[in-house]
Amino acid sequence: MNKLSIRLGMLFFIFILLIESMLFFFLYTGIVGERIQNETANLLARGTTHRDVLEKNFDHTTIKHVALMESEAETAVVITDGNNDIIQSSNDVTEGMQRLISQSMTIHFTHHGELLEDRWRTEKYLATVSPIVINKKIEGFVYMFLDTKSIRNMIQELTNQFLLIGIVSLIVTLITIFFLTKFIVSPLLEMKKVTERISQGNHDSRLDTNRDDELGDLARSIQSLSDDIERLKKDRNEFLSSISHDLRTPLTYLKGYADVALRPTLSNEQRNEYLTIIKEEAGNVTALINDLFELAKMDENQFTIQKQSVKLIDLLEKIKLKFQPAFQDANVTLQITCDSSIYVFIDPKRFSQVITNLLDNALKHSPQKTIVSIAVHQNKKKSETFIIVTDQGEGIPEADLHYIWDRLYRVEKSRSRSTGGSGLGLAIVKKIIENHGGEISVKSAMNQGTAFTIQLKEGDEI
Repeated sequence: MNKLSIRLGMLFFIFILLIESMLFFFLYTGIVGERIQNETANLLARGTTHRDVLEKNFDHTTIKHVALMESEAETAVVITDGNNDIIQSSNDVTEGMQRLISQSMTIHFTHHGELLEDRWRTEKYLATVSPIVINKKIEGFVYMFLDTKSIRNMIQELTNQFLLIGIVSLIVTLITIFFLTKFIVSPLLEMKKVTERISQGNHDSRLDTNRDDELGDLARSIQSLSDDIERLKKDRNEFLSSISHDLRTPLTYLKGYADVALRPTLSNEQRNEYLTIIKEEAGNVTALINDLFELAKMDENQFTIQKQSVKLIDLLEKIKLKFQPAFQDANVTLQITCDSSIYVFIDPKRFSQVITNLLDNALKHSPQKTIVSIAVHQNKKKSETFIIVTDQGEGIPEADLHYIWDRLYRVEKSRSRSTGGSGLGLAIVKKIIENHGGEISVKSAMNQGTAFTIQLKEGDEI
């Protein structure tokens, strides 16, 4: 049996056993105490009733009648005179009765009667005495006796019933605990097996996520974690394949064109052409390695932002000037709409990296004769600035929108050198914007275009 189920079962058992034991103890002692109290109260009441009768007619006939009334009962009555000499009794007066009668002479009597003996566990009788007072003078006594054997038998029967109920309750408790621990532990054991299979790379196992309780929440969390790990594993493999491809391709070009450039028969014009290609491919490798380096700094918390007040239109125009040749070659129009009075508190180098990445993505996915725009507007009441980068390209599938910010995610799986990136750019963009205290969101429709919205708050500090 599983250790957890044993510990959980023992914990439940001890806890419930303590509760049941306390309940049974207080219930048992309460019932026993009440029964003894009723017996002594009834005994005293019978003695008082006989006393009241004798106080009205304290004669031989009445005394004999009282004794006769108790002769068939479980109780016994002894009637004495004022000197405690026995006049009449319903049963034979035993030595124990005589001893209690003799001891009663030391008691200060009240008219309502007194309890002579109530130790039912150790003594043979329960006993009461009621004085017979006529004309303010004690003329005799009425002694009532009840054999404690009947009380002990009654208490023993009650004890046996409690023991039987206790055993039944214990069995029911054990059965309940067994099924309860099985109900709780079985899903946990299944989750343990699934997590072990997940750790071994097997993500095919599914958990019961239909439970509407905390175990169901845990199962859904584990299942979600398994799905995320499987997706990340898949993305990692795709990422590594992409990185190796994106490194291998330019390195192949570098080596090939370098070999060609070394040929002595080449003209200077041809050699310069090949050297230009080598420079471009080296730039591609450098850009890729820089992205990887940026991600490494993020993981090591070395990614810093140095903010300053920047005139946004100047920054955007500078970026536009850099991208203009590429946009002209692709026959795509780049437009900027930004008021010259808008200033933002940003790190210009890092923020330029954001806009550059977004424009680069927009250019790669925009067909000819379309427009890529950067529109800026401010909400001065809330001290917010919105920068929206929009294209009219192919769009992003709805299923991919949630994952485009992941570091290893690529919407384009073809690894095309013209359109396929490494899956790092948007992860870096999101991190930079968040370190500025801002937010970035995306809306996209297939074959209509994509819009990235950057929201910055004035005066935000890192």
